[in-house]
Amino acid sequence: MTTSTPDLKPVLIGGEWHRAASGATIDVTNPATGGRLAAIPRCGAAEIDRAVLAAETAFPAWSRMDAPARGRLLFLLADAIERIGEELATLDVVDNGSPLHEMRKDVMFATTHLRYFGGLSLQARGQTIPAGHERLNYSLRQPYGVVGRMVPFNHPLLFAAAKIAAPLVAGNTVVLKPSEHTSLSALRIAEEAHRLFPPGVINVVTGYGAEAGDALVAHPRVRRVAFIGAVETGMAIQRRAAEVAVKTVTLEMGGKNPLVVFPDADFDLALAGAQGGMNFTWQGQSCGSTSRLLVHRSIHRELVEQLAERLAALRPGPPLEPDSDTGSMVNRAQFDKVLRYVRLGQDEGATLVTGGTQVTGGDCGAGLFIRPALFDHVKPDSRLAQEEIFGPVLAVIPFDDYDEAVTIANGVRYGLTASVYTRDLATAHRFARDVQAGYVWVNQTSRHYEGTSFGGFKDSGIGREEDLDELLSYTQIKNVNVRLD
Repeated sequence: MTTSTPDLKPVLIGGEWHRAASGATIDVTNPATGGRLAAIPRCGAAEIDRAVLAAETAFPAWSRMDAPARGRLLFLLADAIERIGEELATLDVVDNGSPLHEMRKDVMFATTHLRYFGGLSLQARGQTIPAGHERLNYSLRQPYGVVGRMVPFNHPLLFAAAKIAAPLVAGNTVVLKPSEHTSLSALRIAEEAHRLFPPGVINVVTGYGAEAGDALVAHPRVRRVAFIGAVETGMAIQRRAAEVAVKTVTLEMGGKNPLVVFPDADFDLALAGAQGGMNFTWQGQSCGSTSRLLVHRSIHRELVEQLAERLAALRPGPPLEPDSDTGSMVNRAQFDKVLRYVRLGQDEGATLVTGGTQVTGGDCGAGLFIRPALFDHVKPDSRLAQEEIFGPVLAVIPFDDYDEAVTIANGVRYGLTASVYTRDLATAHRFARDVQAGYVWVNQTSRHYEGTSFGGFKDSGIGREEDLDELLSYTQIKNVNVRLD
């Protein structure tokens, strides 16, 4: 921590640029090189209170604006992000270590989300109810007011842009807290928001989760909170919010997601899915990664051997280089965590087939690079199979029949995504029915489709995003009963 720096990136509060009142900052470093990039304000309760007040002040006019007009502003923000897309993608690359070709995709996804929700502006509507000849009964959907939105480090630009879309178009104002590890693209988006939106409608406040994040959750005038991140943090948010007021909290959290390969599966398709579903390109740092690979015993050995060859051939490298297959971990803490789990897997008796080592030398020498790890013969009840690592570690578990596969798939606290590979239509639909997960792929992995509901069962979260349900979740229903006689 430092108290002053010439390259400080200020935060946006009420249409004005601010430093932390304390003067404290957080250094921003490039995880692929170790080099210092900039500094961001280490905000706390004082800045959050100021941001909430600004959002409250802006709320009446914003909520009374015609809904299509709010939607048009989202379209303009999407246009602005598209225009500076390469700059934003590069900021994410140097900030979180993911390859440039992946962060370019995030620019496209972000603009798609903004336009999708902008187009839903008239869908946050009520109903009329037939309550009798001399009565008129109808419902209204009205915004909460100030929404606190907290997003993680793995897709900084995508989440910062996309996750403010639904609350804004519903008529709320927003206080956005990006991850302290990856705030640069959110602050750049704030510059465009400052140009396009009325002051106070969008506020971007940086800082640590335990300080700025806690203050946002605990603020008595923030009645709607949404978070993407770790389960333990989400549970702490629920507790903290409940200490202050009755709040609406939605959470999209972790996963230990199963990918199940039955013996009749298209082998090559399943092999590609096992690799692609792990999102190794951004080092497996995704809550939707299919990090448990359940393979029928009859094809288990062959699939593991070929998968190991594919993973060993992946080229870690500087994320700005186009031929780099995998980037770096986002920070030292995540890097160390992954290596601890690699050692743990070996201690538990699983077989490390390939990877799991730090990449040293060459262009990767100063960065936080880890070769994708493939473990075989992982016990279903082991920590390697039960705990989310959020890194490039894939655990292979053989099974003998359908019931065993479903039992193993459901035998964790999580329930975010699942994938199944089979040519049998009945098996595919039975598995989709029986697996405890909020998003299921059949003969595919990782793809999200606009307008489809994404969210988890069990400890993977509460609430749904990326569809109309997300928009409606930022509204409250009011019933009006009118006696006409």
